[in-house]
Amino acid sequence: MNQGLALEIMLSGESVLLTGPAGAGKTFVLNQFIKLAKRDGKHVSVTATTGLAATHLGGTTIHAWSGMGVLDSLPPGFRDHLSKGRIEIIEKTDVLIIDEISMLHDFRLDMVDQICRLVRKQPELPFGGIQLIMSGDFFQLPPINRGDSRAGSFVVNSQVWRELDPVICYLEEQHRQDDETLLEILNAIRGGDLRRRHAELLLERIGVMPDDPDAPMTELHTVNVDVDTLNDRRLAELDGDEVSYEQSSTGSENYVENLQRSVLAPSILRLKKGALVMAVKNSMDRKYANGSLGRVIDFEPATDYPIVEFTGGRIVSMLPETWELRDGDKKRASITQIPLRLAWAITVHKSQGMTLDAARIDLRKAFVEGMGYVALSRVKNLYNLYLTGINQMALRVSEEAMSIDEQLRSKAAADNKRFAHLEVQAAKRQSAVPEKSSKDGKSWNEKIAKMRETYPNAYKPWEVNQDNELMQEFQNGKTLKQLSKQFGRHEGSIKMRLQKLFGQDIVQ
Repeated sequence: MNQGLALEIMLSGESVLLTGPAGAGKTFVLNQFIKLAKRDGKHVSVTATTGLAATHLGGTTIHAWSGMGVLDSLPPGFRDHLSKGRIEIIEKTDVLIIDEISMLHDFRLDMVDQICRLVRKQPELPFGGIQLIMSGDFFQLPPINRGDSRAGSFVVNSQVWRELDPVICYLEEQHRQDDETLLEILNAIRGGDLRRRHAELLLERIGVMPDDPDAPMTELHTVNVDVDTLNDRRLAELDGDEVSYEQSSTGSENYVENLQRSVLAPSILRLKKGALVMAVKNSMDRKYANGSLGRVIDFEPATDYPIVEFTGGRIVSMLPETWELRDGDKKRASITQIPLRLAWAITVHKSQGMTLDAARIDLRKAFVEGMGYVALSRVKNLYNLYLTGINQMALRVSEEAMSIDEQLRSKAAADNKRFAHLEVQAAKRQSAVPEKSSKDGKSWNEKIAKMRETYPNAYKPWEVNQDNELMQEFQNGKTLKQLSKQFGRHEGSIKMRLQKLFGQDIVQ
């Protein structure tokens, strides 16, 4: 299913599972839907299974939103113990979004359903009549079962799943990788069909070093201790004085603590000249994006704010930014900090949703199915992937996830036909973006040849130097029309490439 049809189905009021492989554009569609639904006057509650994912969307965790917290079941009289504010939020909600749904246990989705029915006093309707939008990929990180709490499985095994019978919007288009070889490997991992040639291609990347050893590059590790150790060691190796920045916050202590766990910028940011850093927020003036790498080259004399030279040559004085914890329409807390973190290393978990130009990845300690898939799918192509090592677990995905995927694909095909009539509306909404094909009977090669009469580089692979030049020209203020002429590609292609490089919401 394409993004346009998925968006129209969601806007029509249907409860939906929005799924598809890493890089298919799930977060982009979700952000579009949130914006349009709010514009239509709907009360949208944005949640996720982890605080980090919730922060990316400007929401809260589903555990906090529902009031269930860490409970494994609802005690008698649960509604009576909910605060008045919590009840008001659930009662007012028209649309409930749960991102990273793969990490939510089946019994917890049933608990959210029970809570919504109780609070809204609509016991006959799933989620008390709220439209539910779930987003995620079951091949990525699964729900974690711990010995001291109730065990569960994927949400498709919940009781309410069968009653709700959500529409399956399975996105197939790829908006991250530009390398057929890496795509083949990732699809083989998803399908549980990793062949010897795939493994050999990955093993060939172990120990390979980039042509420029001084080029900024982040390492992905599977455990926090390795990340902290590397970042602390590399910072200590730098000469010069250390400058630190302490965050400021508003809101009650418990809300601030919840938000802090979700914000990638540390509560105390320690920097030196020469430190490798990563931007952890999109700049409103497009000077940097979430995931942009750079080095601290100086500090402003009056304020001590860090001056960063990002990849591509852009030099930016980094000013404090603010993150908010929102609960429905209410602001619960905020944190203000310089939007940077040390970037010699980050965890695989915190890399979810990021697109990295290049990465050094250590998968020797991968400990859960799907972890290797998440890490490997962060980069755009195989030749910008540098492996320190890899274990067998890193190449595994859940057998249950494969079985679920087969069922979802089957239902998605049927739902695609059922809602085909919405394609017209989707086309109208996306009329500014040209279609890639037509129904005029011409072959694909003929269409490309015709297109290249106007756009000589249409559908040709992007080179690294072209990406760097495109980023620089865009940051210098050139319009899509000017970039289209300069690079010999359609404006729609330029826009898609910029969204890959900077993030989906940086180019409107």
